[in-house]
Order: sequence, then C-alpha cells, then structure tokens
Amino acid sequence: MPDGEPPEELRESLRRRFDEDAEGYDRARPGYPSAMVDDLVALAALRPGSRVLEIGCGTGQLSLPLVQRGLDLTAVELGAELAALARRRLAAVRPGTAEVVQSAYEVWVPPAEPFDMVVAATSFHWIDPAVRVPRSVALLRPGGSLAVVSTVHVAGGDDAFTALQDCYLRWDPDVDEATRLLAPDEVPTASPELDEAPSLEPVRLRRYVWDQTYTSDEYVDLLLTYSGHRALRDDLRTGLLDCIRRTVDARGGQITKTYLTELRVARRHG
Repeated sequence: MPDGEPPEELRESLRRRFDEDAEGYDRARPGYPSAMVDDLVALAALRPGSRVLEIGCGTGQLSLPLVQRGLDLTAVELGAELAALARRRLAAVRPGTAEVVQSAYEVWVPPAEPFDMVVAATSFHWIDPAVRVPRSVALLRPGGSLAVVSTVHVAGGDDAFTALQDCYLRWDPDVDEATRLLAPDEVPTASPELDEAPSLEPVRLRRYVWDQTYTSDEYVDLLLTYSGHRALRDDLRTGLLDCIRRTVDARGGQITKTYLTELRVARRHG
C-alpha cells in the first residue's frame, strides 16, 4: 500500500514519520531504475556541473546516482536523521559536490543563483500543493526543468498483494474493502497540476515497470518506511505486520512486487 497524497490535515504529521527510523528507511527503500536516471538527465539537458535542487531526498536514493553523474546537488530534507545519513552517503562518493540542508521545503531560504533542474522523487505529494509548483518554478533558470518522479504499486509480480488483503481488512481500521491494484497500462497518465501550469512547457512523460523481490522480513522492513503503517496504533501495526509475515512465509518466504516509476519533466518557459 503506497504513500498516496494525504489529506491536508494529515500531511504535516505523516511526513515527519519518515525520520523515525532513518537507518531502516535507508536499508529498505529501493532506488530507481538506472534508465530512469539516464532519461532524467537527458530530458533536462544536464551535463557535469549542472546545478540540481532535490526536494525531499530521504537518505539519497536518487541523490547518489545524480552525484555519480557529475551533477552539483543541493538537497532539502525535512528529517534531521534522514538528512544526516544522506550527507554521509554523498560525502563518501564525491566530497564537496553535494549539500544536504535540513529544512521544510516551504520555508527553506534558497541561494540567489537559480537551478538547472528541480527534482522531487516520491516526495512531491508531501509538499504543500499551494506552493510546490510555483516555488519550484521560481527557483529555475529560464529553460530549466522541473522533474517529478512518482512510484505506483501496480498489479504484477507473484500477485501476493491479493493474498495480503485479508491482513489489512483485519488489522487496518481505515481499510474496509479489498483493494485491486491497477495494471500499469490502467494507471492514468494525466497530471493536471503540471499539465496545466502556465509557467511550464508541455510535460514529457516516461514510464518504467520493474520488479523487486523481498523476503518476509525485508518486506516488513519496507512497510515500516510507509507513513500510513507507522501511524497505526502499536497493537494494530504489530498484528498487521505479523499477519503479513506469516502470509508471505506460507507462500515460500518471498514476495515479488511490481512497481511503475513515472518520470515527468517540464521546462520553465524561457
């Protein structure tokens, strides 16, 4: 069950939960397809030394491959522990080419020099929707690019998601009916927030479908990086995760998840 866009009243409390276990987040969260990172760099016309701002870097799942491609990165991360871990990871790769600032993006004071790209990877939905597009565009040079990466859980893999629905129905009070995952080609392609932004040129969309296999323990670790799971009452969360672990173990001890990664890149009007 992914972290979808939360209601406004929950956004502030939920988005701070990612910092509760930075080491677990770093261990469990998957990175992004290499082809996606290559396309991101190409679509934004970046080259070594290009200035990139990343919103909500976590522990560096996208930051690391961006720095490895020679880009100069500034990352803004709300969580102090997540930011500290990302700082250590990036310093070990290319010292001096990445800065990780611990701050809420909405109140962060940016440098005077504009950026060649602003990118948010599985984080844009946690930013105040009233400011995230206009603030990001304002930080770009004319012709610079705003890139939004999203991750969608889709049907595929070994279809174990269906077997896990009984656990959610039993232990998650917010789940009152089984959820059907969409096939990748059923996921809508429109993104009105970006498509209709008058300051942006037409969005270029790329999609990547990929699988990740987890043991039962690895899958539980992954679920503990989702704010909705962390927000459950302790006894309900324990019951849910125990049920999921038993279900996966009964199916051979592994679960294969299918992900749809979507990359949207739009240039600021010059």
